Amino acid sequence: MTNVRIGVMYDRDWAPEGLPEFARQAEALGLDDLWVVEDLGWNGGVSAAAVALGATQHIRVGIGIAPAPLRSPALLAMELATLARVFPGRLVAGIGHGVQEWMAQVGAAARSPLALLEETITSVRTLLRGERVELTGREVRLDGVRLTHPPAEAPPVVAGVVRPRSLELSGRVADGTVITEGHGPQDLEYARALIAKGGAASDHTLTVLAFACVGDDADEVTRALHPHIEGHAAWLGRPPREVFTVSGPAAQAAGLIRELATAGADTVVLRIAGPDPLRQLKAVIQAVGQQD
Repeated sequence: MTNVRIGVMYDRDWAPEGLPEFARQAEALGLDDLWVVEDLGWNGGVSAAAVALGATQHIRVGIGIAPAPLRSPALLAMELATLARVFPGRLVAGIGHGVQEWMAQVGAAARSPLALLEETITSVRTLLRGERVELTGREVRLDGVRLTHPPAEAPPVVAGVVRPRSLELSGRVADGTVITEGHGPQDLEYARALIAKGGAASDHTLTVLAFACVGDDADEVTRALHPHIEGHAAWLGRPPREVFTVSGPAAQAAGLIRELATAGADTVVLRIAGPDPLRQLKAVIQAVGQQD
């Protein structure tokens, strides 16, 4: 198979106390990544990443994604630097616009979401490199801020974005892009073109989140995925049948991961639906190994 990292999302609906053991099991299965979520009212992304990193030895942990309106760039850089120093080489920091309705709920809606995201990512990356930041932007103001304990190696800061102007922005200012669930190979080709238009470097990474349900019973797979697909289709503005999933028998699911990798995904992160997610992960990992 095309060289692709395979990861799993610790779903926001799963209880946080289950994260340490799940992280250890995911690492034991040989997964490359574990991604945690920061959605309003669910779990904190930085604290969840700390829990997962502390419970494991080598699996990479991604924060997918921290909403820029909720996070001071200085404080976010401080948090990320702490994790990156204690767990070097094992953190990916995702930052995005946040769901605008949620940001309005907490009085944090940005006047210019694009400016806020660009200024946040730029500031955080600069601070993580140990540099001093002077910025009077449209949304972010930092007056001579510098980290006392920057990491020896700054973790990648990636943008979780969907829309065209945001994808271009990601190519311009981020180390990589996170593509939300439901996007298939054709979507990735379109996204990569926009990221390149933004001026992405050759090492700009593409991480793709994907709804997944691995099993031989087609009806059970359909039932497990249905609530996820219905809600996400409405958010994406496309028919449910056009929401891409990594699903079906293990060999078929492995083939769908291959399609994403061929279309440019560097990492595929599975958001498992249905019972016994670790069993599903084990089956698809074995199938991927058989297809290599």
